[in-house]
Amino acid sequence: MTSLIAVSDRPAVGRRAGHPTRAVLRNETRLILRDPVGLLWGLVVPLIAFVAISRISALRHPEAGLGGASYLATYQPIIIVFSLTILAINGLPPILGSYRERGVLRRLQATPMPPARLLFVLLTIHLVGAAAVAAVILAVGTIGSGLALPHQLAGWILAYLLTAVAMLGLGVLIAALSPSGKIANGVGGILTFPLLFTAGLWLPLAAMPHALATVSDYSPLGAGVRAMTAAAGGHFPPLSALGTLLAYAVVFCALAVRFFRWE
Repeated sequence: MTSLIAVSDRPAVGRRAGHPTRAVLRNETRLILRDPVGLLWGLVVPLIAFVAISRISALRHPEAGLGGASYLATYQPIIIVFSLTILAINGLPPILGSYRERGVLRRLQATPMPPARLLFVLLTIHLVGAAAVAAVILAVGTIGSGLALPHQLAGWILAYLLTAVAMLGLGVLIAALSPSGKIANGVGGILTFPLLFTAGLWLPLAAMPHALATVSDYSPLGAGVRAMTAAAGGHFPPLSALGTLLAYAVVFCALAVRFFRWE
Protein backbone atom coordinates (compact mmCIF):
# COMPACT_ATOMS: atom_id res chain seq x y z
CA MET A 1 0.00 0.00 0.00
CA THR A 2 2.77 2.33 0.98
CA SER A 3 4.65 1.86 -2.25
CA LEU A 4 1.54 2.52 -4.37
CA ILE A 5 0.93 5.80 -2.65
CA ALA A 6 4.55 6.71 -2.94
CA VAL A 7 4.47 6.07 -6.67
CA SER A 8 1.54 8.43 -7.13
CA ASP A 9 3.71 11.20 -5.76
CA ARG A 10 6.51 10.48 -8.17
CA PRO A 11 5.91 13.55 -10.36
CA ALA A 12 7.06 15.53 -7.36
CA VAL A 13 10.36 13.69 -7.29
CA GLY A 14 10.67 13.66 -11.09
CA ARG A 15 14.15 12.53 -12.00
CA ARG A 16 14.26 9.55 -9.65
CA ALA A 17 10.87 8.20 -10.70
CA GLY A 18 10.96 8.37 -14.48
CA HIS A 19 7.62 8.48 -16.32
CA PRO A 20 4.74 8.34 -13.78
CA THR A 21 2.85 5.63 -15.72
CA ARG A 22 5.90 3.36 -15.85
CA ALA A 23 6.51 3.92 -12.15
CA VAL A 24 2.90 3.00 -11.31
CA LEU A 25 3.18 -0.03 -13.63
CA ARG A 26 6.31 -1.28 -11.85
CA ASN A 27 4.81 -0.89 -8.41
CA GLU A 28 1.40 -2.37 -9.32
CA THR A 29 3.17 -5.37 -10.84
CA ARG A 30 5.19 -5.79 -7.66
CA LEU A 31 2.07 -5.55 -5.48
CA ILE A 32 0.14 -8.11 -7.56
CA LEU A 33 3.08 -10.53 -7.55
CA ARG A 34 3.14 -10.40 -3.75
CA ASP A 35 -0.32 -12.01 -3.74
CA PRO A 36 -0.52 -13.80 -7.10
CA VAL A 37 -3.37 -16.24 -6.30
CA GLY A 38 -5.96 -14.47 -8.47
CA LEU A 39 -3.51 -14.03 -11.31
CA LEU A 40 -2.36 -17.66 -11.20
CA TRP A 41 -5.96 -18.90 -11.16
CA GLY A 42 -6.60 -17.20 -14.48
CA LEU A 43 -3.25 -18.24 -15.93
CA VAL A 44 -2.72 -21.81 -14.79
CA VAL A 45 -6.20 -23.40 -14.62
CA PRO A 46 -7.14 -22.74 -18.28
CA LEU A 47 -3.73 -23.94 -19.40
CA ILE A 48 -4.07 -27.19 -17.45
CA ALA A 49 -7.59 -27.65 -18.85
CA PHE A 50 -6.39 -27.27 -22.42
CA VAL A 51 -3.41 -29.58 -21.93
CA ALA A 52 -5.75 -32.19 -20.43
CA ILE A 53 -8.26 -32.16 -23.29
CA SER A 54 -5.48 -32.02 -25.88
CA ARG A 55 -4.31 -35.46 -24.67
CA ILE A 56 -7.70 -37.05 -25.58
CA SER A 57 -7.27 -38.32 -29.12
CA ALA A 58 -11.03 -38.64 -29.73
CA LEU A 59 -11.34 -34.86 -29.44
CA ARG A 60 -8.98 -34.33 -32.40
CA HIS A 61 -11.27 -35.90 -35.01
CA PRO A 62 -13.43 -33.71 -37.29
CA GLU A 63 -17.08 -33.55 -36.26
CA ALA A 64 -19.92 -32.90 -38.72
CA GLY A 65 -21.93 -31.14 -36.00
CA LEU A 66 -19.09 -28.64 -35.54
CA GLY A 67 -18.81 -27.75 -39.21
CA GLY A 68 -15.98 -30.22 -39.78
CA ALA A 69 -13.80 -28.91 -36.95
CA SER A 70 -12.61 -31.09 -34.09
CA TYR A 71 -13.68 -30.50 -30.50
CA LEU A 72 -10.08 -29.57 -29.70
CA ALA A 73 -9.95 -26.89 -32.40
CA THR A 74 -13.39 -25.65 -31.39
CA TYR A 75 -12.46 -25.36 -27.73
CA GLN A 76 -9.06 -23.73 -28.24
CA PRO A 77 -10.44 -20.16 -28.55
CA ILE A 78 -13.03 -20.92 -25.85
CA ILE A 79 -10.31 -21.88 -23.37
CA ILE A 80 -8.40 -18.74 -24.34
CA VAL A 81 -11.38 -16.47 -23.60
CA PHE A 82 -12.04 -18.50 -20.43
CA SER A 83 -8.60 -17.43 -19.18
CA LEU A 84 -9.34 -13.87 -20.20
CA THR A 85 -12.65 -13.89 -18.34
CA ILE A 86 -11.15 -15.20 -15.12
CA LEU A 87 -8.44 -12.53 -15.18
CA ALA A 88 -10.72 -9.69 -16.27
CA ILE A 89 -13.78 -10.05 -14.07
CA ASN A 90 -12.66 -12.38 -11.30
CA GLY A 91 -9.06 -11.25 -10.81
CA LEU A 92 -8.95 -7.53 -11.57
CA PRO A 93 -12.05 -6.03 -9.83
CA PRO A 94 -11.25 -7.36 -6.32
CA ILE A 95 -7.85 -5.65 -6.48
CA LEU A 96 -9.33 -2.17 -6.96
CA GLY A 97 -12.21 -3.00 -4.64
CA SER A 98 -9.76 -3.88 -1.87
CA TYR A 99 -7.83 -0.65 -2.52
CA ARG A 100 -11.06 1.30 -2.07
CA GLU A 101 -12.06 -0.70 1.00
CA ARG A 102 -8.69 -0.15 2.68
CA GLY A 103 -8.63 3.58 1.92
CA VAL A 104 -5.76 3.38 -0.55
CA LEU A 105 -7.76 5.11 -3.29
CA ARG A 106 -8.82 7.89 -0.91
CA ARG A 107 -5.16 8.66 -0.29
CA LEU A 108 -4.41 8.52 -4.02
CA GLN A 109 -7.14 11.07 -4.61
CA ALA A 110 -4.90 13.68 -3.02
CA THR A 111 -2.16 13.04 -5.58
CA PRO A 112 -1.88 14.22 -9.21
CA MET A 113 -2.53 10.70 -10.57
CA PRO A 114 -5.75 10.57 -12.65
CA PRO A 115 -8.07 7.52 -12.38
CA ALA A 116 -7.48 6.64 -16.04
CA ARG A 117 -3.77 6.03 -15.35
CA LEU A 118 -4.39 3.54 -12.57
CA LEU A 119 -7.07 1.74 -14.61
CA PHE A 120 -4.76 1.66 -17.65
CA VAL A 121 -1.95 0.13 -15.61
CA LEU A 122 -4.13 -2.61 -14.13
CA LEU A 123 -5.60 -3.35 -17.56
CA THR A 124 -2.10 -3.59 -19.08
CA ILE A 125 -0.78 -6.00 -16.43
CA HIS A 126 -3.72 -8.37 -16.87
CA LEU A 127 -3.59 -8.08 -20.66
CA VAL A 128 0.08 -9.14 -20.69
CA GLY A 129 -0.70 -12.15 -18.48
CA ALA A 130 -3.70 -13.18 -20.60
CA ALA A 131 -1.76 -12.77 -23.85
CA ALA A 132 1.03 -14.99 -22.50
CA VAL A 133 -1.49 -17.75 -21.70
CA ALA A 134 -3.05 -17.41 -25.16
CA ALA A 135 0.37 -17.78 -26.78
CA VAL A 136 1.15 -20.89 -24.71
CA ILE A 137 -2.22 -22.47 -25.56
CA LEU A 138 -1.62 -21.84 -29.25
CA ALA A 139 1.87 -23.38 -28.93
CA VAL A 140 0.57 -26.43 -27.04
CA GLY A 141 -2.12 -26.96 -29.64
CA THR A 142 0.35 -26.66 -32.52
CA ILE A 143 3.34 -28.54 -31.14
CA GLY A 144 1.62 -31.10 -28.96
CA SER A 145 -1.66 -31.82 -30.75
CA GLY A 146 -1.17 -31.01 -34.41
CA LEU A 147 -3.49 -27.99 -34.56
CA ALA A 148 -2.49 -25.40 -37.12
CA LEU A 149 -1.66 -21.86 -36.10
CA PRO A 150 -4.38 -19.41 -37.14
CA HIS A 151 -4.15 -19.13 -40.93
CA GLN A 152 -5.17 -15.45 -40.77
CA LEU A 153 -2.78 -14.59 -37.95
CA ALA A 154 -3.13 -10.80 -38.16
CA GLY A 155 -6.91 -11.10 -38.04
CA TRP A 156 -6.67 -13.51 -35.11
CA ILE A 157 -4.44 -11.14 -33.13
CA LEU A 158 -6.78 -8.23 -33.86
CA ALA A 159 -9.78 -10.29 -32.73
CA TYR A 160 -7.97 -11.39 -29.57
CA LEU A 161 -6.86 -7.88 -28.62
CA LEU A 162 -10.35 -6.43 -29.11
CA THR A 163 -11.83 -9.27 -27.04
CA ALA A 164 -9.22 -8.71 -24.34
CA VAL A 165 -9.78 -4.96 -24.14
CA ALA A 166 -13.57 -5.43 -24.12
CA MET A 167 -13.40 -7.95 -21.25
CA LEU A 168 -10.79 -6.03 -19.29
CA GLY A 169 -12.86 -2.90 -19.84
CA LEU A 170 -15.78 -4.73 -18.23
CA GLY A 171 -13.45 -5.71 -15.41
CA VAL A 172 -12.32 -2.15 -14.71
CA LEU A 173 -15.96 -0.97 -14.93
CA ILE A 174 -16.95 -3.49 -12.23
CA ALA A 175 -13.93 -2.37 -10.22
CA ALA A 176 -14.80 1.31 -10.68
CA LEU A 177 -18.34 0.85 -9.37
CA SER A 178 -17.82 -1.71 -6.59
CA PRO A 179 -17.40 -0.28 -3.09
CA SER A 180 -15.43 -3.28 -1.82
CA GLY A 181 -13.42 -6.27 -2.96
CA LYS A 182 -16.15 -8.69 -1.82
CA ILE A 183 -18.84 -6.96 -3.85
CA ALA A 184 -16.56 -6.79 -6.89
CA ASN A 185 -15.85 -10.48 -6.51
CA GLY A 186 -19.57 -11.27 -6.25
CA VAL A 187 -20.51 -9.23 -9.32
CA GLY A 188 -17.71 -10.88 -11.30
CA GLY A 189 -18.87 -14.32 -10.20
CA ILE A 190 -22.47 -13.62 -11.27
CA LEU A 191 -21.39 -12.47 -14.72
CA THR A 192 -18.89 -15.27 -15.33
CA PHE A 193 -21.31 -18.10 -16.13
CA PRO A 194 -23.61 -16.34 -18.64
CA LEU A 195 -20.60 -14.81 -20.39
CA LEU A 196 -18.88 -18.19 -20.70
CA PHE A 197 -22.14 -19.75 -21.90
CA THR A 198 -22.27 -17.26 -24.78
CA ALA A 199 -18.66 -18.19 -25.59
CA GLY A 200 -19.78 -21.80 -26.17
CA LEU A 201 -18.15 -23.35 -23.12
CA TRP A 202 -21.10 -25.69 -22.49
CA LEU A 203 -22.65 -25.67 -25.98
CA PRO A 204 -20.33 -24.85 -28.91
CA LEU A 205 -21.46 -21.95 -31.09
CA ALA A 206 -21.86 -24.22 -34.13
CA ALA A 207 -24.34 -26.39 -32.20
CA MET A 208 -26.45 -23.52 -30.80
CA PRO A 209 -30.02 -22.91 -32.03
CA HIS A 210 -30.28 -19.89 -34.33
CA ALA A 211 -31.81 -17.54 -31.75
CA LEU A 212 -29.22 -18.43 -29.12
CA ALA A 213 -26.38 -18.13 -31.63
CA THR A 214 -27.60 -14.65 -32.57
CA VAL A 215 -27.54 -13.57 -28.92
CA SER A 216 -24.07 -15.05 -28.60
CA ASP A 217 -22.85 -13.22 -31.71
CA TYR A 218 -23.54 -9.89 -30.01
CA SER A 219 -22.03 -10.78 -26.65
CA PRO A 220 -18.36 -9.90 -26.01
CA LEU A 221 -17.15 -13.49 -25.68
CA GLY A 222 -19.40 -14.91 -28.40
CA ALA A 223 -18.21 -12.26 -30.84
CA GLY A 224 -14.62 -12.89 -29.77
CA VAL A 225 -14.79 -16.66 -30.26
CA ARG A 226 -16.54 -16.23 -33.62
CA ALA A 227 -13.88 -13.77 -34.81
CA MET A 228 -10.96 -15.95 -33.64
CA THR A 229 -12.52 -19.09 -35.13
CA ALA A 230 -12.94 -17.39 -38.50
CA ALA A 231 -9.32 -16.19 -38.43
CA ALA A 232 -8.07 -19.64 -37.45
CA GLY A 233 -9.82 -21.02 -40.54
CA GLY A 234 -8.11 -18.52 -42.83
CA HIS A 235 -10.83 -15.87 -43.08
CA PHE A 236 -10.55 -12.29 -41.90
CA PRO A 237 -12.81 -11.93 -38.82
CA PRO A 238 -16.36 -10.78 -39.67
CA LEU A 239 -16.65 -7.02 -39.45
CA SER A 240 -19.84 -7.41 -37.41
CA ALA A 241 -17.88 -9.33 -34.75
CA LEU A 242 -15.02 -6.81 -34.73
CA GLY A 243 -17.47 -3.91 -34.56
CA THR A 244 -19.27 -5.55 -31.63
CA LEU A 245 -16.00 -6.04 -29.76
CA LEU A 246 -14.85 -2.49 -30.48
CA ALA A 247 -18.14 -1.08 -29.23
CA TYR A 248 -17.91 -3.05 -25.98
CA ALA A 249 -14.27 -2.01 -25.49
CA VAL A 250 -14.97 1.70 -25.98
CA VAL A 251 -18.17 1.77 -23.91
CA PHE A 252 -16.83 -0.27 -20.98
CA CYS A 253 -13.56 1.69 -20.72
CA ALA A 254 -15.29 5.07 -21.09
CA LEU A 255 -17.87 4.18 -18.42
CA ALA A 256 -15.13 2.93 -16.10
CA VAL A 257 -13.28 6.23 -16.30
CA ARG A 258 -16.51 8.25 -16.08
CA PHE A 259 -17.90 6.51 -13.00
CA PHE A 260 -14.67 5.75 -11.18
CA ARG A 261 -14.94 6.64 -7.51
CA TRP A 262 -11.98 7.13 -5.20
CA GLU A 263 -14.14 6.25 -2.17
